[in-house]
Amino acid sequence: MKDLLYLKDEQIKDCIKLLFYAYRETFSDPKEILKKNSLGSAHYRTLYLVERNEGISVNELLLKLKITKQSLNRVLKDLKKSKIIKQVKDKADTRRKLLYLDQVGKDFYKQVFATQKKRFFNALKNSNSDSVIHFKEVLKKIINGKE
Repeated sequence: MKDLLYLKDEQIKDCIKLLFYAYRETFSDPKEILKKNSLGSAHYRTLYLVERNEGISVNELLLKLKITKQSLNRVLKDLKKSKIIKQVKDKADTRRKLLYLDQVGKDFYKQVFATQKKRFFNALKNSNSDSVIHFKEVLKKIINGKE
């Protein structure tokens, strides 16, 4: 590697700060829509993962969210009451509960996604393709490990 200055503590702290602000802004975009429906960020994270993993089991969702069953149950209760998520028993194993977005949930997710899409679309549109590819590669490496 050419110049490893970006691996010094201050540069890493700057990257973490940028990642934090990017996360904060991206997830604050739909805040008003969530608030109008008496939902918060925990509801959104659950909604997002169910939308991206249709038919996910409650246990798989717990693993992805890295939260307690008690926390998830509270969130699921709210989302089911709002008819955003429906819970279906697995036909192969009736002990497993599978989660899907109801039509209300699909429409709601489209609204929320539209607010976030603007920010991402503009950032990606105003970046060259190499930057986008490298950005995604670095994010995947951050997600997948500490070493």
